[in-house]
Amino acid sequence: MQDLRSRLRILIPTLLAIVLTACNPQGGDGKTGSIVRLSIATGGTGGVFYPYGGAIAKVIGESIPNVEATAEVTAASVDNLKFLRDRKADLAFTTADTLADAVNGTGTFKDTKIPIRALAGLYKNYTHVVTLASRPIKTMTDLKGKVVGTGSPGSGAEVTAFRILQAYGIDPEKDITRQGLGATEATDALKDGKVDAFFWSGGLPTAAILDLAHTSGITIRMLSNDSVLDALKNKYGNGLYVQGIVPRSMYPGLDGDVGVVSIPNLLVVHAGMDDDLAYKITKALFERRAELVAIHPEAANLSLESAVKESPAPFHPGAIRYYKEQHVWPE
Repeated sequence: MQDLRSRLRILIPTLLAIVLTACNPQGGDGKTGSIVRLSIATGGTGGVFYPYGGAIAKVIGESIPNVEATAEVTAASVDNLKFLRDRKADLAFTTADTLADAVNGTGTFKDTKIPIRALAGLYKNYTHVVTLASRPIKTMTDLKGKVVGTGSPGSGAEVTAFRILQAYGIDPEKDITRQGLGATEATDALKDGKVDAFFWSGGLPTAAILDLAHTSGITIRMLSNDSVLDALKNKYGNGLYVQGIVPRSMYPGLDGDVGVVSIPNLLVVHAGMDDDLAYKITKALFERRAELVAIHPEAANLSLESAVKESPAPFHPGAIRYYKEQHVWPE
């Protein structure tokens, strides 16, 4: 009996430690034997955020000891930043305009400032306004009275769509019949005649739109929407909206290059992320950049020089440490 008691005194603390570790998977710091599990809030499967996020998750898991990461399908920017706020995600993709609202407590985030920090500027979104060449819709003002997909509720695409429509004098609540659809759902709805056109804010190429353009019997038309750039800058500030060009060669069926409103995208984290972890993640992005590019071509736009620009949120100290080591941080 005495021998059994001695064994139990040794065994019980050991079992308790194992149970506590299993119940607290995010309790590690990347330096001990415990595993840090990170969640990356991305976007829908038909856009760029999700495959890019999957690539970053792979790179993180292979580069940082005791750290695992998973890309999560979401409605994109607005919801992503809410997930960060509620600590339900560790990293998030976001458009600059939505990020500005979150850090300033404006727009969707009215009166609720979120402590967000940037790791890197990634690439730019291009505002796709897509219809079919067979439809009598040739300019933005032709959208009045039509059924229009304006992006998933909780997405940056929806925020941008509303602002562009308003800049063209179109009230999204009164002048169109709007449908909250992501890229994949919107392309299906356009093919089925359930919408006349749709907005999508995404990188080049966006897989769902590329699939649509390759569909037999369909020719797409993209509407130029960059004529309101000055109006957007005057109302919302510089740096959130810039000139973008969708090349004619990007999607089959385009008559020529299309001028559009473009929005910077960033990878962001909660301000409470550990400095060393933020440093290691930022470092992994650049040291394994070639692997990111192999998964999605938009990763080719990631560079040390551009990564430190166009962020409405302050940069995380861990990221700043890496950029200073690379001599690109603007003092």
